[in-house]
Amino acid sequence: MSYNLVIVESPAKAKTIEKFLGKKYKVVASIGHVRDLPKSTMGVDTENDFEPKYINIRGKGDLIKSLKSAAKKADHVYLATDPDREGEAIAWHLAYILGLDIHSECRVTFHEITKEAIKAAIKMPREIDLKLVDAQQARRVLDRLVGYSISPILWRKVKKGLSAGRVQSVATKLICDRERDILSFEPQEYWKIIAESVTKDTSEDLELEFYGNADGKIALSSKADVDVVLDAVKGKDGLVSTVEKKKKFRHPSPAFITSSLQQEASNRFGFTTKKTMMLAQQLYEGIAIKGRGTIGLITYMRTDSTRLSDAAKQSAAEYIEEKFGKEWLKTDTKKEKNAKNAQDAHEAIRPTYTELDPESVETALSKDQFRLYELIWTRFMASQMQSAEFEAHSIEVSIGDYLFKASGSKMIFEGFLRVYNSGKQADKLVPDLKPGEMLMISKYVPTQHFTQPPARFTEASLVKEMEERGIGRPSTYAPTITTILSRGYVEKEKKSLKPTELGFIIDEIMGDYFGNIVDVDFTADMEREFDSIEGGERAWKEIIRTFYEPFVELLDKADKAIEKVDLTEETDIVCEKCGSKMLIRHGRYGKFLACSNYPECNNTKPILKKLGIACPSCGVGEIVERKSKKLKVFYGCSEFPACRFVSWDMPIDKKCPKCGDILVKKKSKKGDIIKCHNPECDYTETSTESK
Repeated sequence: MSYNLVIVESPAKAKTIEKFLGKKYKVVASIGHVRDLPKSTMGVDTENDFEPKYINIRGKGDLIKSLKSAAKKADHVYLATDPDREGEAIAWHLAYILGLDIHSECRVTFHEITKEAIKAAIKMPREIDLKLVDAQQARRVLDRLVGYSISPILWRKVKKGLSAGRVQSVATKLICDRERDILSFEPQEYWKIIAESVTKDTSEDLELEFYGNADGKIALSSKADVDVVLDAVKGKDGLVSTVEKKKKFRHPSPAFITSSLQQEASNRFGFTTKKTMMLAQQLYEGIAIKGRGTIGLITYMRTDSTRLSDAAKQSAAEYIEEKFGKEWLKTDTKKEKNAKNAQDAHEAIRPTYTELDPESVETALSKDQFRLYELIWTRFMASQMQSAEFEAHSIEVSIGDYLFKASGSKMIFEGFLRVYNSGKQADKLVPDLKPGEMLMISKYVPTQHFTQPPARFTEASLVKEMEERGIGRPSTYAPTITTILSRGYVEKEKKSLKPTELGFIIDEIMGDYFGNIVDVDFTADMEREFDSIEGGERAWKEIIRTFYEPFVELLDKADKAIEKVDLTEETDIVCEKCGSKMLIRHGRYGKFLACSNYPECNNTKPILKKLGIACPSCGVGEIVERKSKKLKVFYGCSEFPACRFVSWDMPIDKKCPKCGDILVKKKSKKGDIIKCHNPECDYTETSTESK
């Protein structure tokens, strides 16, 4: 029986698409790349104009055989890999392996996995876009030249297993630079004064904040500054000098792009960038929905464009008008503004079927899939709704020669907040006063404050920073963060990203000897160069040539100049196996203890952070902090494996008054909760720290 062969990247997508196309089509998966640069060598011929030496990926021999067999029997082969540079390159490699003419109409692309989109794509095949392929090759070759040239130097000078990369090294630098800013930060003192007042006519309470005087804002830098103001206003009433009322609008954000989705999912749900992309991939590739079969619920999730199709806008408008009314429809038809480096190749991330609201698909989704789908659906819908409208009310009050201010607002039209709101929108009202009215001041409350250092990056804020600076692309944010964590350059402290000692060492070496590689502007400029290749303005090898000659000189100088770094630290701890001293070494998961008599003795053990609490299970060991393979903190006994006590929540030095087991502190969004470690005991109390 004859058939047409369609090759996609993932088995899940293959199953979904095959149902749409019917019996005349066979849909199979390449499971990502089938051909790539070798892992064991550079794989780039620097003597032959940087020609890449691609090989079939080890372990994919049987898959390649089956793809060749299926292609030989097929009437036509369609390469339907992802609609981006990486997908185009995979299609190009598949064409090479299968012996297809790259100038034949063998390439199909779609941005959503729906029956309509797939059938339309199959009717409009095109040639493989070699400009897209070349842009991907330029990135791949440049990253290989950087990584495989600098990493061996780090192995020789620091330790084996380290790596450097064009984007990962810049991401590490951003985190290290932020930590340096925090460490060098000197807090500045400042004060606020709140005047608690009462209106004379209606006896309404009103809090006023010190502003300054008629000449402008005055900074209060010390208690002496505060005393000057308090002495001047003591015993005086307030006079309402200015009252201003005006309408304010809160506009909806555009539909999600990759970076904004990663940021919002992190802020709302605590999802890592990797988890967000995994869930989005599942929603894109297909979910079995009752009455509809398996369908893709969202459009392609790697995009930097906020653009929406006219059909999507029309569908949203019909839903909004029917559900809420015409007055809720967005009237501003201004085109959404993309980020300056956006490629605009795809639409924004949106639901494929507007009518499938979150409630209608909830039973078909896992809890986390549902949360992400609801976020995408509501953000898209909100982007097509009217702005929220508020009545803003501000008051200036003269007390002696000084001015105090108060402001408030009241929502008068909910607009898009009806469907998409990150928190409850409470009205903040101020009394309805008129200029010339008098206020009685009951007391002044001065408070001392200090400026705070900049916050450490979270995954969400790092993605935002990378996007704003033009570092990387939607497809690279999550892998970059995963890499710098797995290499041990950065560690997570709660949600914050903190550089390790090893991270600082590598960053300093990179900054001292490969300054241009970790230069933010250079990295952003290279992204623009890749865009110029995609646009057909430049040849990819020309860009590599321009980069490589000065890079080789840097490598030679660095290899000679970098002194060997000794990461080991001596301790007084004795190895229980051979009696030698233990050393502190750096590993993938941080510092650990290793015997100095290696390789004769290979004893190693973790460096344990003790809580100073006796183990409630054995009474012999102490409770210590440990980390799982996924670097999640948990608590166990120092006598493991003899004692198997374990807890995900931090034990405290207090017994349960109900059953006598140890109490633990459990983190929650509403604050810390103290509860019993015994799952069969329901004793809880509120932590005093969270009050």
